[in-house]
Amino acid sequence: MEKLAVKGGRPIREDKIYYGRQWIDDDDVSAVSSVLTSSYLTCGPKVNALERTLELYTTARHAVVVSNGTAALHCACAAAGIKPGDEVITTPLTFAASANCILYCGGTPVFGDINPETYNIDPGNIEKHITDKTKAVIAVDFTGQSVKIKEIKEICDKYNLIFIEDAAHAIGTKYNGRPIGCLADMTCFSFHPVKTITAGEGGAITTNNDSLYQKLVLAHTHGITHDEDLMEEAPHEGDWYYEQVNLGFNYRMTDFQAALLLSQLKKLEKFKVRRQEIVKRYNEAFKEIPEIIVQKEIVESDTCRHLYIIRLDLNKLSCTRREFYDAMSAENIQCQVHYIPVYWFPYYQHLGYKKGICPKAEEVYKSIMSIPLYPRMTDQDVEDVIHAVKKVAENYRV
Repeated sequence: MEKLAVKGGRPIREDKIYYGRQWIDDDDVSAVSSVLTSSYLTCGPKVNALERTLELYTTARHAVVVSNGTAALHCACAAAGIKPGDEVITTPLTFAASANCILYCGGTPVFGDINPETYNIDPGNIEKHITDKTKAVIAVDFTGQSVKIKEIKEICDKYNLIFIEDAAHAIGTKYNGRPIGCLADMTCFSFHPVKTITAGEGGAITTNNDSLYQKLVLAHTHGITHDEDLMEEAPHEGDWYYEQVNLGFNYRMTDFQAALLLSQLKKLEKFKVRRQEIVKRYNEAFKEIPEIIVQKEIVESDTCRHLYIIRLDLNKLSCTRREFYDAMSAENIQCQVHYIPVYWFPYYQHLGYKKGICPKAEEVYKSIMSIPLYPRMTDQDVEDVIHAVKKVAENYRV
């Protein structure tokens, strides 16, 4: 048995590999440079082109690009009309923004438990939490795997709820052959550097609903419009005239970010193929390690995986999750944990949320970690990660 690096052995690799990393090439640099020397830095033709391209890619009727994924979620909640007294059901196993966006609008997050095999919110648990105050559902495509869209849509239609899909992890994923982005009332994307494609930061909301689209446009541009159909005053003084018709936000994307994302979108399918190759190799390898539990996928989801999560069977290991994590780091495989249940945070505890309300999510959280997954990983990188997982598991095997 190989001696663990954390106990004085030789690490598997000399240089560290991290759980996620962007892939920027010369085409991306050229795309950004061309904008930096143009007449527009923000609110220009690249933003418009990006929105049209996202509409084509997702087959959604409308796309609105914004400054980041959190802004996308905030705008979606604002467009949905979330207000004080409203409840919105979401998952606790997500980044805090999935719930914070509800609070921004004065609403109350209600946390539904997950399926402990897929780690996505359980549609049956959504229905259990619906009250006469429930206004919407924010379902998160955790790790990139699609939620059970058909079941969630049926629940939302039954109770007249707005379905917001948090697809921050899921650009490139398809559900029953259709792209994520055209199926929910609104779908929110993130383009942070560790996501499948990046604009540096950046986000987008897609929708097929004309009324919601109008509200999203206003929400991300101060509530200001040049559209005469939306203005209240007449006559207009000139083509420079605009009106603020509601209270919106400054969530606009720059033109050079849009140019970067347009360039990245051309490589999305290549990135997806490579991610799927790595996921397949991981799945095959970890079937042979009894201490490792692999996330299951629903058959409807053709997943472009953002994260690869291993779950430790701690009953078969003599170590804690922290000890396994530290041992992987010593082998120069830097992992991460996604995510701490949102309502565990002090801010939510001060709001009155208690631990224990989603026991399945809490149990899963205690034993998961994300291992490296990004398209620029070499085959050797992938084998090094597998080697490290096997090495650590063997050393701590009961």
